[in-house]
Amino acid sequence: MLKRTPLFDVHVRSGGRMVEFGGWEMPVQYTSIVDEHLAVRKAAGIFDIAHMGEVMVSGEAAADFLNHSLTNDIRKLFIGLGQYTLMCNERGGVVDDLYAYRLGENEYLLIINASRIDADVEWLNQLWNAFPAREKVTLRNVSDTTGAVAIQGPAVSTFINSCFTGKSTGGLHVECANDLKKNEIGQFDFNGDLVWVSRTGYTGEDGFEVVAENGLLTAIWDKVCESGKASGLVPAGLGARDTLRTEVCYPLYGHELDENTTPIEAGVGSFVALDKGDFVGKTTLASQKAGGVTRKCVAFKMTDKSPPPRPQYTIWKAGDTSAPIGTVVSGTQSPSLSLGIGMGYVPATDAKPGTPLEIEIRGRRFPAVTVGKPIYRK
Repeated sequence: MLKRTPLFDVHVRSGGRMVEFGGWEMPVQYTSIVDEHLAVRKAAGIFDIAHMGEVMVSGEAAADFLNHSLTNDIRKLFIGLGQYTLMCNERGGVVDDLYAYRLGENEYLLIINASRIDADVEWLNQLWNAFPAREKVTLRNVSDTTGAVAIQGPAVSTFINSCFTGKSTGGLHVECANDLKKNEIGQFDFNGDLVWVSRTGYTGEDGFEVVAENGLLTAIWDKVCESGKASGLVPAGLGARDTLRTEVCYPLYGHELDENTTPIEAGVGSFVALDKGDFVGKTTLASQKAGGVTRKCVAFKMTDKSPPPRPQYTIWKAGDTSAPIGTVVSGTQSPSLSLGIGMGYVPATDAKPGTPLEIEIRGRRFPAVTVGKPIYRK
């Protein structure tokens, strides 16, 4: 039985085409992926991200526990600031990538991937059980009672204050939601209830996320749609979410990242703080940062007309018929660029931008070239 978010009925009434995604029944699109993608690039879109998980970590030793469990340096967070980070196993493989927000003096919110909720919570509990000061750390998985929506696009800043009003009363203290800067989070009023509003984004555009009790999500969705309609806001599904994040080369767990892939190989080594002391996976990651890796995740563009590249397609070195050199992990037709784009793993020797490649699509090889990240730039 597929899980459903509290917004399922909203999607159905809005004409969402529902599909299976990581055990959830979610909207892949409402009108078209291209229309929704371009609306986010040019105006605004709202996404249901209530399938994602939320874990609260609190206590006197919460920061020490998180610094041991995650790759980034949690000590850099002031109250009301968040950071992208990764959780690795002892081999340096990625258990999950996530956002960590500091909500209070000793209180943190982790936003984790929907497909990894059970695995993440199990791993965190294992780490907690082995943590010397565990009695000073409390873990609470609130995924079943808490959800979120993402409101993305350049026009969102023009109407966000009409949805979530007044000064923030928790997290970062600002005069209004639009005063939040990148990666900041505050607590605001919504019809008499308090909700968390962050300014992070997974699309390459300016945008906000709202984390709230499940019972508030439908009213939040309706209010945002009403307030944003004049600015061009549309509901957007998983299809546009994927094309948007691929254009800016944001990783997706199960594609660029998994338990046998390290952050260094995936190209997110800048979120690994080797100078903060010991943490899970550090030995492997330090070795890879110092000595390099044998394979890397590269971005590529198709250089001629072709069908769109897709995950699991084979990557060849241009002109070489001896053996393929890699595999596509994300691939799509870019609505912003009107050409095929993607990411894939190739030997480090073939990872330099400008390297000619060929992508095997439906039994034929089409020319491509590695490019710097992100693929799409404003």
